[in-house]
Amino acid sequence: MIILSEKILEGLREAVLYFDEEEARRLAEEAVEAGLDPVEVLEEGLAKALREVGDRFGSGEAFITELIASAQAMEAGAEVLNREIARLGVARKSVGKFLIGTVEGDIHSIGKNIVKTMLIAAGFEVVDLGTDVKTETIVEKVKELEPDIIGLSALMTTTMTKQREVIEALKKEGLREKVKIIVGGAPVTEEWVEEIGADACGFDAGSAVENSLRLMGV
Repeated sequence: MIILSEKILEGLREAVLYFDEEEARRLAEEAVEAGLDPVEVLEEGLAKALREVGDRFGSGEAFITELIASAQAMEAGAEVLNREIARLGVARKSVGKFLIGTVEGDIHSIGKNIVKTMLIAAGFEVVDLGTDVKTETIVEKVKELEPDIIGLSALMTTTMTKQREVIEALKKEGLREKVKIIVGGAPVTEEWVEEIGADACGFDAGSAVENSLRLMGV
């Protein structure tokens, strides 16, 4: 069993590193059939490999297209393993609850999706609200889910103002001090973060995860 486990974990690592969604799914199914711990397989096989690709991207050794492809391979295997985790009623140890979405008026999703996958790999419980998310929806979800961190993505200068709008709405509802806020997107700068009163920014997927972990004191 130990040899089989090591073989599957290494296979999953290679599937993520070489962007093989079919193989990631197949090996995840094999792990389930073999009765391996799905949480361990997810952590040590898929998540660990994606963090490796994320580190390479952060140091300039990997391209954004490679990070996207690796994230898709991880998601393919994680879908199988998460079903088994739910069936068994077990859970991964969570670093924190993260609510993420692209603000109203903006339908860009690629960057957000990469950050989401890397946050999951880092141990966060992530709730993805999708794109073009209204401010009132975000506020209601904060009330309902009580996340530790909110991630607000805006890829256009015309939608950046919605990040400020969300923060102001949270203040009015008395929720701002209960949650950390990280903003991201191509036009976002450190000056913008300070101006709107956010806690941190994510210039790319790697810095988004790094700053989120820092905000959680990890």
